Amino acid sequence: MGTLYITQDDSYLGKTDERLTVRANKQTLLDVPLIKVDGVVVFGRSTVSPAVVIELLERNIALSFLTHTGRYLGRLEPELTKNIFVRAAQWKAIAPSEPALHLVRGFIRGKLKNYRNALLRGLREFPELSLQPALTRLEQAIAPIDTTHTIDSLRGLEGSGSAAYFGSFDALIRAEGFQFTHRNRRPPTDPVNALLSLGYALLRHDVQSAVNLVGFDPYLGYLHTQRYGRPSLALDLMEEFRPIVVDAVVLSAINRRVLSPENFETEPLSHAVSLTLEGLRSFLRLYEQKKQSKFKHPVLQTQCTYQEAFEIQARLLAKYLMGETEKYPPLVLK
Repeated sequence: MGTLYITQDDSYLGKTDERLTVRANKQTLLDVPLIKVDGVVVFGRSTVSPAVVIELLERNIALSFLTHTGRYLGRLEPELTKNIFVRAAQWKAIAPSEPALHLVRGFIRGKLKNYRNALLRGLREFPELSLQPALTRLEQAIAPIDTTHTIDSLRGLEGSGSAAYFGSFDALIRAEGFQFTHRNRRPPTDPVNALLSLGYALLRHDVQSAVNLVGFDPYLGYLHTQRYGRPSLALDLMEEFRPIVVDAVVLSAINRRVLSPENFETEPLSHAVSLTLEGLRSFLRLYEQKKQSKFKHPVLQTQCTYQEAFEIQARLLAKYLMGETEKYPPLVLK
């Protein structure tokens, strides 16, 4: 199972029997069995046939639309699952509440510990790097999480830890032609930020699909406040996955020279930086490979892929809210 990415402008996504076909310029670009598809992401302009829309909805397969630069536009969402009890527990825990506080602690602890582990891996690989100050600041943000009793204060710790991590992110980049000074977006104005923004948009598609599959209302979160049209719970659950999925893919693409500065282009008016079509396809291959790679889940003690881990974490979240477990364990990987 995997995600079907459509990157060719003016292509046509159709259905023939039990297969999806992508055509452009009177040529078939892709022909894949439906059984192998668990998500579809369309970049730029493409036409999706009514038969495909019906098939995706019936199979509970999400279809997301992004601009050709990777900016998220929206998605076709299958009907919510019939598990009203999960949503009832989710709404019952709305902040301020002890369950909401517990979950926010978990999301932030998972994110910051994975930030710390990413820097430790960088330090093991390149001992000459000056990462200790950032590690110290991350430890200082992680240490008080369990004794912090307001969500706003926890957000402050998350901000402090993220600043420490991204303040050292440039040191993890080991290829000429790339540098990172600070996080910028809407639009990203350098190649590294362009890759991070694209990766987070893809991660949002995957995590929101998992949240929906388990039966949650994706718009009610705990770390992210409620805002019209914002899938706050999906964004909450994304936090622990950002460094171990997206940031890892970005650093791998750059440091392994899969992408070079020539794979990026700059829009002259907005100065927005995005991947060329060839670069986009290379990045999508890396992202998909990462999702399908396996690791030992630290809680379940079984092998799983990152794609499966999105749903596993969503189900662990549901178990906590339903009172079936005492804690929500964020995914932390060393």
